[in-house]
Amino acid sequence: VGRDTYHHTMFEMLGNWSFGDYFKKEAITWAWELLTEVYGIPKENLYVTIFEGDAKENLERDNEAYDLWKQFISEDRIINGNKKDNFWEMGASGPCGPCSEIHVDLRTPEEKAKVSGLELVNNDHPQVVEIWNLVFMQFNRKADGSLENLPAKHIDTGMGFERLCMALQHKESNYDTDVFTPLIAKVEELSGKKYTGILTDEKDIAIRVVVDHIRAVSFAIADGQLPSNGGAGYVIRRILRRGISYAYRFLDRKEPFLFELVAVLQNQMGKYFPELEKQGNLVTEVIKSEEESFLKTIENGLIRVEKLIQQTISEGQKVLPSEEVFELYDTYGFPDDLTRIIAEEKGLTIDEAGFQKALQEQKTRSRKDATSSAGDWIDVNETDRVEFVGYDQPEAYTQIVKYRKIQNKQGTQVQVVLDKTPFYAESGGQIGDTGILELFAG
Repeated sequence: VGRDTYHHTMFEMLGNWSFGDYFKKEAITWAWELLTEVYGIPKENLYVTIFEGDAKENLERDNEAYDLWKQFISEDRIINGNKKDNFWEMGASGPCGPCSEIHVDLRTPEEKAKVSGLELVNNDHPQVVEIWNLVFMQFNRKADGSLENLPAKHIDTGMGFERLCMALQHKESNYDTDVFTPLIAKVEELSGKKYTGILTDEKDIAIRVVVDHIRAVSFAIADGQLPSNGGAGYVIRRILRRGISYAYRFLDRKEPFLFELVAVLQNQMGKYFPELEKQGNLVTEVIKSEEESFLKTIENGLIRVEKLIQQTISEGQKVLPSEEVFELYDTYGFPDDLTRIIAEEKGLTIDEAGFQKALQEQKTRSRKDATSSAGDWIDVNETDRVEFVGYDQPEAYTQIVKYRKIQNKQGTQVQVVLDKTPFYAESGGQIGDTGILELFAG
């Protein structure tokens, strides 16, 4: 993130859903109508993909989607996609199904004349990008890996707001849209650096990193996820520290300043995301505190790196050992790319293979800690509906409709579906209720 024009640590997703109501015909028709008739995107700039099928899974090509799409777009613009790109799954088990991506070609006529957009779809071209994915959930992946048809078919679509803005505002970069320009203007004011939009310019990369990361971190904190040394909080801390590190190195910001961008973000998005307004002071103070702490870490890290370099030179070596570099990165939060830059200034390198191995081992440990496996749902009682009674009563007599077992690092847990419940489920940013289930025999 920061080194291209269209990837982000946080993006705003637009979409529409259907739970057992409309399916492929309506989803495809309405998507085409919205993009071409309402938004006015030229039809000749659009390409779509469909699922080509998978013999190993005994899944056929999505001819239904193909036949629907060819009513709107020429068949040479309908592209077969493999399971990786065109079969959506929420995890190791659960609802899943084929999907159809919509891509837009934003290049100039001269560029299009040289290379067809067909060759650039799903090939990481910055002006030929996916803007909408229509997911047709018609299967259930069981715990043993097999597929079964869902009793009802569902639609789940996701469209990238930032990329849509790039298309509608006729820009070549998400960062040139009014989603990001107010933040960029503030960074220019605070840093005294001018943004030129050059992909390879380290100053411009730093500005893109800062304005992207402040959005992700601010929304996460506003939603209740504070930076920490473990779990999701560690991800937020790493994102924030990456932004601070880039500002320190390439914008010459040795004092906290990212926290001053929160007010700009509030002004932009607070009307539509009231939690950002409500939690604005908390977000600002947390980011400022993190900046103050990490800037001290950078200063202390520079001392540690210098000692490591002197030790390496005194031993007649030219390569910084991976163990120490990884310790700086993992334990002290010192950016590995900053260690690399400082080493190169002294005519040294780091043990890249050893560092990457240690990093991969850490990721494997983290994934293992986070891994959970779910069994299949076991039906106990049949019911046409489940009822929430928590607004009127704090307890209720109920029956188990179905249950399944979950294995994770805490051990074995059980998820249950009840025919009525006073427990409010987590929704809309409000955490779910906790309480006690008492089982009665007989």
